[in-house]
Amino acid sequence: MTPPTPRQRLEQARRALLHVHRALLEVERIRYERQNGRVDGSGALLQLVLNDPWFYWLRPISTLVIQIDDWLDADPPASDAANTAELLLAQVRDRLRPDAAGADFQQRYHRLLQEEPTVAVAHAEVRKLINA
Repeated sequence: MTPPTPRQRLEQARRALLHVHRALLEVERIRYERQNGRVDGSGALLQLVLNDPWFYWLRPISTLVIQIDDWLDADPPASDAANTAELLLAQVRDRLRPDAAGADFQQRYHRLLQEEPTVAVAHAEVRKLINA
């Protein structure tokens, strides 16, 4: 079996990153609804994610997914592909580094890894893929 190409690794990391993002978003949606009432539908949730400060801390993940999508859509030349893919994978590893004393995202991520099993499972999956 041949090892995955940098593009394939990045595609796998993107899917895993989206899985983490969905898990975090679901946890935050539930917490938001407990305090502010039910969110009516995915359109309303999208507007909250884009505009409400409650969800602002998730933007480092959203931004990284967009960067990966842009790179995958650009279909870079093979000479650039490996280096850029590795840089993006390094960003995924860095962003998903929980740290109780780190930046806002890292602190919240650290806390949710301790509190929410779905987040912990998604984190384990993405770490396995990006460290392979």
